[in-house]
Amino acid sequence: MSFLAAIAVLAVLILVHESGHFIAARSQGIYVNRFSLGFGPVIWKYQGSETEYAVRAFPLGGFVGFPDDDPDSNIPADDPNLLRNRPILDRAIVISAGVIANLIFAYLLLVLQLGIIGTPEIRYEPGAIVQPVNQESISYQAGVRKDDIIVAVNNKQLPASLDSQRILTEEIKNHPNQEIQLQIKRQEEILDLKVTPKAGEDGKGIIGIGLSANGKPVLSSNGKPVYNRDRSISEVLGVSASKFQQIVVGTFGGFGQLITNFKETAGQVAGPVKIVKIGASIAQNDAGNLFFFGALISINLAVINILPLPALDGGQLAFLLIEGLRGKPLPNRIQEGVMQTGLVLLLGLGIFLIVKEALFQ
Repeated sequence: MSFLAAIAVLAVLILVHESGHFIAARSQGIYVNRFSLGFGPVIWKYQGSETEYAVRAFPLGGFVGFPDDDPDSNIPADDPNLLRNRPILDRAIVISAGVIANLIFAYLLLVLQLGIIGTPEIRYEPGAIVQPVNQESISYQAGVRKDDIIVAVNNKQLPASLDSQRILTEEIKNHPNQEIQLQIKRQEEILDLKVTPKAGEDGKGIIGIGLSANGKPVLSSNGKPVYNRDRSISEVLGVSASKFQQIVVGTFGGFGQLITNFKETAGQVAGPVKIVKIGASIAQNDAGNLFFFGALISINLAVINILPLPALDGGQLAFLLIEGLRGKPLPNRIQEGVMQTGLVLLLGLGIFLIVKEALFQ
């Protein structure tokens, strides 16, 4: 169910994006002949008076189609309501409307989370939650299991705060090749275990609990989110705006790092499979955080689409800018060549990420 919830969130965000294009076009009287959620085979469609609405098999995408280049269209080529015959400003509004819709929707999701669910605040309990790296680790061999709560180390009680992580880590590091005592809470049972950390390359003790990708110990304080709903409407709007700004700035900063420090950050790029996995994990742990997950992905979707890359909204806006500067559009063959090349590269990257994340992670 959590996996389906994550898929649903992504589908809604794509629907919002494409609806932005659609509404911007129809509100100006511009013809739209297709509105599709998803790619691939059609599983449902409805023919309206002017537009065909369809749902396709793969929901991780969508498109709005215009009759401008449709060879089967019976609309005269010089009709003023074709998108290509509209002034640059009208076309720019249609092209950028998807990005604007995603940004507005992201802010509304943050408002809903804070207004309905509340502001998450962590309520800590004594101890630190741990997880052995594998069955060969020192911690596992000593009897530590996933989600055990270490409440004391060497008779030092771990407090109900983030300090529990620091205290436990320091005790382990400071006792290489020396036996230490762990008091563990496993459900309602209290266990006393003895474990001897081995010396790592830096001479500090390690027992193999929760190693991250870079090899550093990762522990989790024993805390659960408690939601504070005691906020006024004005405060909810203000806090949501602040969080929205933080996400937007952070997203642009992340893309900046990808450009300036590609080698170090390329591995952090997430494709559809990884995004769905993250969303499913969030939904499983705390469904309320799906609002924040949706806002985060919606903003990322907006930022990606506004980049001046072929086959994206930003690429089409770049063509409009060139047209405005030249006084006439670039030749169709050049635009089509650039857009087709960009589409192939974009699809290739998408397929690569899907295969990589599905088979190797």
